[in-house]
This record gives sequence, C-alpha cells and structure tokens, in this order.
Amino acid sequence: MADGRTERRLDLVLKGGGVKGAAFPGAIAALEEADYQANYVAGASAGAIVGALHAAGYSAAELRTVMDNLNFLDFLDRDFKDRIPLIGRGLSLLFDQGIYEGEAFREWLEEKLVAKGVHTFGDLRQDEAGASGFQHRLQVIASDISARRLLVLPRDADVLGIPPDELDVATAVRMSMSIPFFFEPYVHHNPTTDTNHVIVDGGMLSNFPVWLFDVEGTPRWPTFGLMLVDGDLRTPVIERTPTVVLGGHFLRRTVSFTQALVSTMIEAHDRLYLEDADFVRTIPIPNLGVGTTEFALTHERKGALYDSGYESGTRFLRSWDMDRYVAEHRSGAPEESRQVRLRG
Repeated sequence: MADGRTERRLDLVLKGGGVKGAAFPGAIAALEEADYQANYVAGASAGAIVGALHAAGYSAAELRTVMDNLNFLDFLDRDFKDRIPLIGRGLSLLFDQGIYEGEAFREWLEEKLVAKGVHTFGDLRQDEAGASGFQHRLQVIASDISARRLLVLPRDADVLGIPPDELDVATAVRMSMSIPFFFEPYVHHNPTTDTNHVIVDGGMLSNFPVWLFDVEGTPRWPTFGLMLVDGDLRTPVIERTPTVVLGGHFLRRTVSFTQALVSTMIEAHDRLYLEDADFVRTIPIPNLGVGTTEFALTHERKGALYDSGYESGTRFLRSWDMDRYVAEHRSGAPEESRQVRLRG
C-alpha cells in the first residue's frame, strides 16, 4: 500500500437483514482501516445487496454515501392491483404472492453496478479459481422453492439454464432479496428444461453461510462473517423472533404470522451451524431495534446503524488472532462439513 503497510486478504460473508444492512458499510470501514481487502464476497438478501456493491468495487466510504442517499421507500413499487382501495394488498398476496414488485430495486442496483462496469458475473470473474473452487468474486444465496434447493449464484447458474458468466448480477441479487409475501418471488423460465423456477429470499435456506469459502487444511486468509443481531448471538431463538399478532385486521394477522414463521425458520437454520469455529470469526452487529422491513428509515437511524457496524468491527479486530483460530479450530477437516451444508 502507499504508506508501506501490508494489505491483508479475507473472504467476507454478509447475513441478510433487510434495511438493517445499512450497518454493513460501517463494519467494512473498520476492516479497511485494518488493511483488510475482500477476495471473495457472499451474501443473502440485504447481505447480497451490500456484498454485490462491495464486490463491484465500492469502498466503505462509497457504500456509506450510497446508503445515505438511498430512500428505501422507493423500492416499494406496486402494480395496478395494489392501488385498489381496501383489497389491493390482499389481491397482490393472492395472485402475485407478494405486495411489492421488486423491479424498482433491481433497476436501482443495476444502475449502481453499471457505474462500476459490472453487468454480469463474467465481469466479476477471478483470474483463477481460489482454493475454495469458486471462480467469481461474488456469490449470491437464493432459495429455489420450486426445485426445493439452495442456490449459490453464479456457481449454480446452470441449474437455471444460464451460463454462469452470463447471469445478470442485479437479477441474481433481486432473487435473493425476495422477502416472502413482502416482495413478489422472482420467477425464472429455464430455457433448457422449459420449466419455471420460483425463487425467494436466500435467507429461507441459509441466511448466514459463513462456511461457504472454507477449504480443507489451513486457510491462506480468514473468512469473516458480518451478522446483524438483536443481542447476544446465543440467546434462544424464540427470544429473537417477532411476536404473532392474533387480533386486528385479517391482512395484518396474516402478515404477522408469515413474518414470525419466516424469521423463526431463518434463525433456527443458521443457529444449527453457529458452532464455536463460526462464532469466533463472526462480527456481531447490534441492529439497534431496527426492523427488517422498516423502509421509512431516517437518516439518523442509518447513521446509528453505520456507527454500530464500525464499532463492532473495530472491537472484533482488537481480539482477532489468525494463528489462534487455526490452532483451535482448523486442526480437523472442515471440507466434509462444508459439503454437507452445501447439499442441505
């Protein structure tokens, strides 16, 4: 680097969390200040959004500017059914399986990526595949509910009938951020099989795949996970999920039940794999009580989330010791565990 310091590489995995992802640029800023540079980046949902921008070349400072200038309410696009008084949202849920279209988001992300010269995953191809076998700088987690499988894109793009290099990055992220019943699922027609794939939020199957880039033996650099939390990572799942609303309007009850169901599934799945080896390389970022779909997020709340990410990243790095991590957690063979998770 220009000042003579040594650049340190890492792989970065970002957990989903809706608008709470505004905290991620703060954590990335702490990593950059410590001279860490991401080699591979993966994420689900909100983690895929920030991860895609970072993989495309946005620095922490640029990411903060993007978030500061972003009005999340602009993503709540509706079609004609949504605008019908009283019953519009119900009709969207019934016929489209989601209230909002998601196209406004895809167009916004496409514009941001194009500004860095990124259109398809071919623009994010590495010169050579890394030890973990991935060939592209970014991996996006999505859930194919029609095929009942986890998708890691672009690695699994052939499942959709698309060559990995030709898969559009903004479209892949749009797949990953399809919060069930909030955004419409993304329906992709596979030209090779003449079938449709119904794809939703990657967090449905794995919201925090911190294990994704693990390799057999001693890693050349660490994988750090950025995880948005409501408190201690090891509090019981039931204490970290929304309360079901039993009274009130039918639509409100339905949405409340769905949110609680999805949140419980996401939390329970990833907690199965939050073992000590994953816990010690995870940067837990307090989400300050911000809701996943709190789209009317104020500038002040965005700033507080950024600060939470920065402080959490700084605190984590004070105690991180790569040699100790390898000695305590990489003496076995993690590759077997990784393959089991990829198949799950």
